Amino acid sequence: MLDADLKTQLKGYLERITHPIALVASVDDGEASGEMIALLRDVAEQSERVTLVRSDGVDTGERTPSFRIERTDTDIGVRFAALPTGHEFTSLVLALLQVGGYPPKLDADLVERIRALEGEFSFETYMSLTCQNCPDVVQALNAMSVLNPSIRHVAIDGALYQDEVENLGILSVPAVYLNGEPFGQGRMGVEEILSKLDRGPVARDAAKPDAKAPYDVLIVGGGPAGAAAAIYAARKGIRTGIVAERFGGQLIDTMAIENFVSVAETDGPKFAAALEQHVRRYDVEMLSSQRAEKLVPPAEPGGLAEVRLANGTRLTARSVVLATGARWRNIDVPGEQKYRNRGVAYCPHCDGPLFKGKRVAVIGGGNSGVEAAIDLAGIVEHVTLIEFAPQLKADAILVAKMKSLPNVDIRTNAQTIEITGDGTRVNGLRCVERATGEEHRIALAGVFVQIGLVPNTEWLKGSVELNRFGEIVVDAKGQTSAAGVFAAGDSTTAPYKQIIIATGEGAKAALSAFEHLIRAPLPLAMAA
Repeated sequence: MLDADLKTQLKGYLERITHPIALVASVDDGEASGEMIALLRDVAEQSERVTLVRSDGVDTGERTPSFRIERTDTDIGVRFAALPTGHEFTSLVLALLQVGGYPPKLDADLVERIRALEGEFSFETYMSLTCQNCPDVVQALNAMSVLNPSIRHVAIDGALYQDEVENLGILSVPAVYLNGEPFGQGRMGVEEILSKLDRGPVARDAAKPDAKAPYDVLIVGGGPAGAAAAIYAARKGIRTGIVAERFGGQLIDTMAIENFVSVAETDGPKFAAALEQHVRRYDVEMLSSQRAEKLVPPAEPGGLAEVRLANGTRLTARSVVLATGARWRNIDVPGEQKYRNRGVAYCPHCDGPLFKGKRVAVIGGGNSGVEAAIDLAGIVEHVTLIEFAPQLKADAILVAKMKSLPNVDIRTNAQTIEITGDGTRVNGLRCVERATGEEHRIALAGVFVQIGLVPNTEWLKGSVELNRFGEIVVDAKGQTSAAGVFAAGDSTTAPYKQIIIATGEGAKAALSAFEHLIRAPLPLAMAA
């Protein structure tokens, strides 16, 4: 199952475990069970501390096939109802190490909060092996279950357990259930999961709104622009903070990156992790899983700006860098919001496997849309690509590749006017030929929207100048209309929304903020 190189790497990792562990497999004579046993046998052969125990057809009451990694003679363990390869192979390795006694790489305060949780928490995560967001959730919940035995977690491959996915109406992953009830959708880390289970720290932060001293530079946003700004600001030796809902931003939803100079090829999650590690090398206070809700610019030259968070906390700073990025653009037709995550999807890599053998549509004829159609064509029965303009906007090489696929139809100069459903999930869409006005209904199980991005700037209305597209208006130095407030990245008027441009703009905004600081008078409260 594992090639020689993977076995060698795994053997090296397993040398770090300090407690004996067992791989307890619930299997039958099916093909998937055979593949699972082959994988587990390869794992067990790499360490004397790992043993394989199989059910041999005994009814264990667990999903079949599945396996539990458990620390011998304890309640500590995690379960995979999946063959954890692809993006989830790292989840398997980390689970082996952590169940085997190698501590999760979490801050001490997070570990303390996890261990202090009281109650019974039975988590189920439905994921797909091609989803780049799913491993974050699986690894977070696995680590939590190792630290607190009252937390149990099973990672379930939606493609392997399609009946469950169908019965639950899951059409987007990762989908997390707690004690049988929906808990969360999409990428989540330990801090975000904890914030939903333990409201204590949030309440304490809100009760002490003035506890934090003013920052010299406060960055809002954790994507490439925000990370670059944090690094450049911290290297100046000034007090730097960064607030982000999720570190990495849109990178997390990006599959392949092949145009960042000096990095020949990588993927979004890896690149985002590298950015975070780089930021953590410096003295930057990171406030993750936090959403900014309001910006109050300085009332006077040299005054303090204020950023108010959703949890009630108020942060002050002598300068602010806005790097809030962008999100998927909606088509804004009836049915889109109603059936979001119930057939309407935005990430073909994450959710494509849930539509295996079904008919889907992709809306958008740019590079993202055509790439999505090519990707989905290898999974689903049929793809219909719908483009509003008379011609596709994607690169010619991508268009040629798509046109060579037998199960892809292309409709240009067509407008989607409604996404239809049966009340529970998508069953089709209606579109109009713009040249003739003729209307068509296409029967579908899923619709993937790929029509670009919209800046995350609604919360800034009235605080800084925005253009008609919602972008933050900036000058050549990243200065906004508010003194001491700078901006960078995809949320601004800077042209060409590219990762490498966002990082450069972030660095420039931080340098501009520093220049502002050395020229501005100290606020009275700090000068006293």
